[in-house]
Amino acid sequence: MINYNPKDWFVFIFQLSKADTFRKLLPLMIGVGIYAGVVAYLELNFLHLSETQYIRNVGMMHNVLGFVISLLLVFRTNTAYDRWWEGRKIWGGITNSSRNLAIKLQAIATDKDDRRFFRLMVPNYAFALKYLLRENEDFRELDPVLDLKKEKHLPNQVAAGMYARLNAMYTQGKIDTAQLLVLNEELKALTEHCGACERIKNTPIPYTYSVFIKKFIFFYVMTLPFGWVFSLSYYVIPVVILILYALASLELIAEEIENPFGTDPNDLPIDQICHNIRKHVSEVLD
Repeated sequence: MINYNPKDWFVFIFQLSKADTFRKLLPLMIGVGIYAGVVAYLELNFLHLSETQYIRNVGMMHNVLGFVISLLLVFRTNTAYDRWWEGRKIWGGITNSSRNLAIKLQAIATDKDDRRFFRLMVPNYAFALKYLLRENEDFRELDPVLDLKKEKHLPNQVAAGMYARLNAMYTQGKIDTAQLLVLNEELKALTEHCGACERIKNTPIPYTYSVFIKKFIFFYVMTLPFGWVFSLSYYVIPVVILILYALASLELIAEEIENPFGTDPNDLPIDQICHNIRKHVSEVLD
């Protein structure tokens, strides 16, 4: 995730960052600019369509469709941001549950081995969930307290290990029933947060909806030169490029943030959150 000063307008306007959509869209904008120039040249010099009034009215269609496409992109962007913000709230819940579990264990667990076990395993749950959501990452940051299998559900393995340790502490008389129930609620919350993250990751925006928006943007932009060339002449080229940049950028931004658990520049700072959990849990149970 990119940390920035929202009041620094000059940097935003003139700096091209890694997350800027301009770089991604540059080849497409160049191609559309050439296309718009060819259409303008043919209409103005060879086809002489300016003598026909019908083709001039194509711009009326764009006025209507422009309103429709703006509604679609607003809905698309809001939906993607809702997923991003929900993901941030979930990881905030994971942080709080990890801290609460560590604080309660600090007061309840008196055995040094038990405290060391949970000092390592509670942060391991956050790291295991991060690796599950990103899929292609190695789980070398997990402390080797348990023999974890990469082909299995990592968070479930970590949670099962903590439940087994709590049950052993209960059977050995180290904690009573009330304390077991208190600790169980925090572990249960971690599993629920895991399920919420999987729901966001495994349920993208419906395929048909995403394809329709892309096709709509493409055909809208590609038909712009036909009606606007009579009033703008060759100035239609930068105008069409600007409209493409605005519409396509919104779609690219929505695509990037709808899965907020990856490593894109605008995704959630999960690495930082995991290391903060490890730091805070270690401070409490050290």
